[in-house]
Formats: sequence, C-alpha cells, structure tokens
Amino acid sequence: MDLRSRLEALNAQLAAQGTRLRIEQRGQSLNLRGPLPLQNTPSRSKVQRLSLGLQANHGGLQEAEATLHEVQRQLERNRFNWDDWRSPLCHANGPKVETAISSYEQVFFSDPRRRRSPAGSRTTWSGAYLPYLRRLQSIGGDAPIDADLLLRTLNSYEDGSRSRQQCATALAALARHLSIPLPEDWRQEAGGYGLHRARFRQLPSDAQILEAVLQIPNPRWRLAYGLMATYGLRNHEVFFCDLSSLADGGDRVIRVLPTTKTGEHQAWPFQPDWVDRFGLIALGQNRDALPPVQTDLRRTTLQQVGRRISEQFRRYGLPITPYDLRHAWAVRTIHIGLPDTVAARMMGHSVAIHTRTYHHWITRRDQQLAVDAALARQHA
Repeated sequence: MDLRSRLEALNAQLAAQGTRLRIEQRGQSLNLRGPLPLQNTPSRSKVQRLSLGLQANHGGLQEAEATLHEVQRQLERNRFNWDDWRSPLCHANGPKVETAISSYEQVFFSDPRRRRSPAGSRTTWSGAYLPYLRRLQSIGGDAPIDADLLLRTLNSYEDGSRSRQQCATALAALARHLSIPLPEDWRQEAGGYGLHRARFRQLPSDAQILEAVLQIPNPRWRLAYGLMATYGLRNHEVFFCDLSSLADGGDRVIRVLPTTKTGEHQAWPFQPDWVDRFGLIALGQNRDALPPVQTDLRRTTLQQVGRRISEQFRRYGLPITPYDLRHAWAVRTIHIGLPDTVAARMMGHSVAIHTRTYHHWITRRDQQLAVDAALARQHA
C-alpha cells in the first residue's frame, strides 16, 4: 500500500474511533491537524497544525501515529503544552530568519500541487512570497521568529493595501510551517484585498477605456490593450491564451492556458462588440499580431511577462493601468447581471476573493435588485 493510501486509511480509522486529530501530508513533511488549545487562551481550542518534523514516508507515518496518540492522551488529561511540541525552528536559539525562509522554500516547491505548473509556482514564489519574506528578514535581522516579529513586519505595510494582504498570506504560511501561533485577529490585521476602498470610484468608464486606446501608436500593443479590456485578463495572460475562437465563425470565447498563474479557464467578451471595436478578430487569424514578448518560461517568468505590459502602459503615459481594465471588466459583469460564481471562474480566482474585491458593486447591485422587486410588487 502506498503512503497516500495508508494515510487515508489511518485517518479513516481515527475518525471511526472518534479521534478528532488527523495526520496530514504537506509537501514532504507530516503534521498533525485538529482542535488544539490556543497558546494565549488554553481554555479555548480551534483547529490548528502541529509540526512534527517528520518526513513523509512509511517510517515517518508510523512515528506520526504514535505522536498523535500521545498528543491525544495529553489533551484528554488537560496536560497539553505547546512548549513540549514546539518546532526547533521556533526556539530562541534556533536558526536565523534566512534559514527558516530556506526551509520553507523547500517545502513550498516540494508540494505536489505546485509541480503541475512549475512556471506558475516560480512566479508565485518570487512575486507573492519572497518580497515579504525578505522584508521579514530585513526587519528581524538575527532575532528569532515569533508572532511579534511577524506582526511588526505586517504593520510595515500601509493599512488596506494589497501588499499588506499579500504579506499576511506569506507570513501566515511561514508561521504554519514553523508552528508559530498567530494572533487571533491576524485576518483583521491583514487589511483589505484587491481594490483599496479609496479607489473604488476611480475605475475608468467604458468611454474612457475606448478613448485611452487612441494614445497607443503601436497596433500590436493596441491589440494587447483591447484583449485585456474585453476579456478582463491578467497582464501575463494576454500572451498565454488560445485565441483561435476569434477567427471568423468562432464563438469568441477564449481559453486561458494551464501554464498561467491560476490555471486554465475560459473568458467571454464583455462588451461583446469590443471584439470588433478593437479589431481582435485579427488575433484569431494571426496570433503573432501581438507584441513580440519572450514567453518561453524556461527563460522568463509570468511575472516578468506581465511587467512588460505595465511598463508599456507607463511608456505611453496611459491614464489607465492594466489592472484597471481587469477591475472594470469585473464591475461591468456585475452591472450586466452575470452571476458572481461565473464571473469569478472566468477571472480565474475564487468566489471569496471576487466578492471581497468587488464588495461595493455587488452590494449595490443586490440592493438595487431588491428595491426594483419591491417596487414591482407595489405596482402590481
């Protein structure tokens, strides 16, 4: 029996016995997961991870099972103490931040789910994790990593900024790896995601989007701009799409390829007539009509590809950023009445992120629908 099958069978047996703790594999390591006392409030419990420092192999699984039963006995006798199970990485005399980051990097890339898209994983690591871990290293120096240092690093970013949210995600992942309990209000401290509340009224209108494209002298970059505006694509996705449906007779539904940040998904044009307005049909016949950007992911990353578009927008002095086009597409679908679950799938992110990012417009739409329904009943 392979390791995964043994692990599933063991967890099923634990569930049948009424044990709430489970053994889980994360990358090449084994952990315990289940209700454990909060470090600062031992009388309360929540689902947490306990790092065991064990390799994900048959020998490690056997040892993890023995450890689980020992932890269970301590819990039943109210003798569980986090200090007894603290990972050596978290001790005051443990390794420096640099060592902890290196350790987490190995776990990050050894996760089987990340091996499906190596290029996407490299982009995620270099763009969404490494900058914030380096900030942690800059602030912490040689000090041991603890919850206070993580919070100080998080607070070095502006409230409500997207960088603060991404920092919170990266540091939380590192904390889980090191078995460092985070403050209970960590999510609240993280701030908002996506659009900053102060910017929600500054998205360009459709008329402004159509006007701004006239400032782009290069026809190739006009096509890239039009593709983003019409389909709500991320910067790099412009160069990683199957555009064959844009040819004559096609259904004009494009497919974002699996090599992108969030994997394969399909996107519909909103507004549909913009396919013709921006001349995107040309891309269905000749994909080389886009700007000549290096897309060989053995030589570049998705982040670098996306950066080329941002740089070009700035070079042309456009009053619109690439992500303005994406956000405007999302808001357009809200006004049209496209279900949020469908729009989120087309954008390649979760419904939770979609509703959190576009909360203002979604709330306004839902309230307007309720008002319209109430007025219709009144006049019926």
